[in-house]
Amino acid sequence: MNPTPKLYTFSMKTIGGSMKSLGEYKGKVLLLVNVASECGYTPQYKDLEAVYRKYKEKGFAVLGFPANNFGGQEPGTDEQIREFCTTTYGVTFDLFSKISVKGEDQHPLYAYLTKESPAAGEVKWNFQKYLVDRSGQVVRMLPTRTKPTDPEVTAVIEQLLAGQ
Repeated sequence: MNPTPKLYTFSMKTIGGSMKSLGEYKGKVLLLVNVASECGYTPQYKDLEAVYRKYKEKGFAVLGFPANNFGGQEPGTDEQIREFCTTTYGVTFDLFSKISVKGEDQHPLYAYLTKESPAAGEVKWNFQKYLVDRSGQVVRMLPTRTKPTDPEVTAVIEQLLAGQ
């Protein structure tokens, strides 16, 4: 029997304050992204939501992790972040409580993504993304500048959804 993929062993606090096991996403293709409300890349929220809406019925989920690690661009509280995301960008994908994605207080999820996963490497800025296949394996890191709606990205998402 295969051990549970490490990604599914993490439990995260949602932006609403409850705990959620990432194991609840087992069998879905995931896009994990560290987000910020006051970044030049903040408009990517619109693209993240568009990709989520396009593929959610096929087993796709976006997980947003607010982080204030770069230029103080996510200064708000969880409630302020949730309000901003829903009113400004109509976000309906899952958002989690603010965490640290690098440095001495790096969250264990991001320690795994950046040090142990097949797509290891430091988080360089807000809106860095990780694609995860249906079995919980991290398959690719997408840099900040790569939009979630980029045809190359949606092609990979479609391949993963098809189980390829």
